[in-house]
Amino acid sequence: MSRYRAAPIVLALLGACASNEGAPVERVTVPAGTTLSQVAESLATHQVIESPRWFRTLARLRGVERSVKAGVYEFRRGSGAWRALSALESGAVVSIRFTAPEGLTLWDLADLTENQLGIPAESILVAATDTGLARDLGIPGESLEGYLLPETYRVSAGASSREVVGIMVREFLRQWPPAWDRRLDTLHLSRRALLSLAAIVEAESRHEDERAMVAGVYWNRLRLGMPLQADPTVQYAIEARTGERKPRLYYKDLAIPSPYNTYLHPGLPPGPINSPGIASIRAALYPDPVPFLYFVAGMDGRHIFSRTLAEHARAVQLARRQRSLERARARRP
Repeated sequence: MSRYRAAPIVLALLGACASNEGAPVERVTVPAGTTLSQVAESLATHQVIESPRWFRTLARLRGVERSVKAGVYEFRRGSGAWRALSALESGAVVSIRFTAPEGLTLWDLADLTENQLGIPAESILVAATDTGLARDLGIPGESLEGYLLPETYRVSAGASSREVVGIMVREFLRQWPPAWDRRLDTLHLSRRALLSLAAIVEAESRHEDERAMVAGVYWNRLRLGMPLQADPTVQYAIEARTGERKPRLYYKDLAIPSPYNTYLHPGLPPGPINSPGIASIRAALYPDPVPFLYFVAGMDGRHIFSRTLAEHARAVQLARRQRSLERARARRP
């Protein structure tokens, strides 16, 4: 290499070592399919580099002109061409911490991603009900409800709704061990049916030590052919119809015509009503062998379990008295 050609590279290396700490940070978006010239102009506009022409020349000298990765990047002003190219080649994009709690419905998740990631809620709903995307991910059915694993993720800034949905489903599949498939065969259940039960357990359980007991109650009802009579499934049906969540149900609500209404239709609902966490999935797979058929929420969300309808009626009265006492204490100055 001649000294004339080597000189600019030496200067670039010197620039890469120069400190620009404290300079303002610029966020630069590189869309998929962007040309190197367009990237160079954008970097110059944001004052990350001085010369778009030198940026392109250096990219060719380094052999990375076709290695720039799309995404959202952050650079300090005056970073220079060498640093910018290194980041763009390695794909050092900005990432956002995103946490999806257990028990979110698709509508909840859509609102959450809009608030935390800036992805329109409607876009998430479209991606999660895209049968082509579900098929590509290896999930049968018309919706990914139940397969979007509650977890904390690092998501690239500027990620699309399809990318976010794909990340969550692939994490669900990664955390699903082969032993659970064998357990499904023993239970004679599909994975979607198991998730339908796990989602009910998730919605009903506020305390970790009760999940397997709640699951045991529902398994007992299934074995006996009893309706599950799970309030969360009715709430889900109402929200699907009206777009509004009803925190408290009345007797008239139990008659809403929906395949998700487990007061009207025996057996499991046609699909999950939320995204259950690993603990609820495990509880549905391995329920406690309890003798109970009923439960009602009492103090602090803990349940009172009963064997017979008469016991359950007394437990309901006790739970109502407990809640009345709680409200009275809350009103005291």
